[in-house]
Amino acid sequence: MAPPEPDSVARELPAWLALMVDVDPSVEAARQRIGRLSRLFTRMLDMVAADQDMSLGDWEALSVVVRAGGQCTPTLLAQELALTSGTVSTRLNRLTQAGLVTVVADADGRSRPVRITADGHRRWQEATAARTRAERDLFHVLEPDQLDAFNSTLQTLLAHYETAFGEASRHDRTGRNN
Repeated sequence: MAPPEPDSVARELPAWLALMVDVDPSVEAARQRIGRLSRLFTRMLDMVAADQDMSLGDWEALSVVVRAGGQCTPTLLAQELALTSGTVSTRLNRLTQAGLVTVVADADGRSRPVRITADGHRRWQEATAARTRAERDLFHVLEPDQLDAFNSTLQTLLAHYETAFGEASRHDRTGRNN
């Protein structure tokens, strides 16, 4: 197998190391790559959501509703996505106007639970299937044994960080408040 093409981190690392003190080059390179991969995954997710005429935030909200059995309260959405009640209201209004959720008619007026519509569920499924295909395409550059080793390494690292800092959230909690 040919050596991998140099990535942006490999090209930039020597210049950073000349400016930084007491930095482990391997740790800095790994941290930079994890951060950049995370941002690229988010970019890909934004594109998949846009293909379904949704924002990534809307898709994440629909995911919470689906995981909750097809119906949930604004409070649950706020907790799962770490959003303010105002942001949840804005997002639910947008999802309702798009016909992706409906307000449960016979519910207590204070909690206003929402239920995913058939169209909302269809679009969520289509976006999720497209995400799965896109991720498969991204990882095809790794042989199955490389992907297994990569997952094992990531599992070790994530377990260590979760022991130190608590379990990571399912969704990013910054940058997408609407």
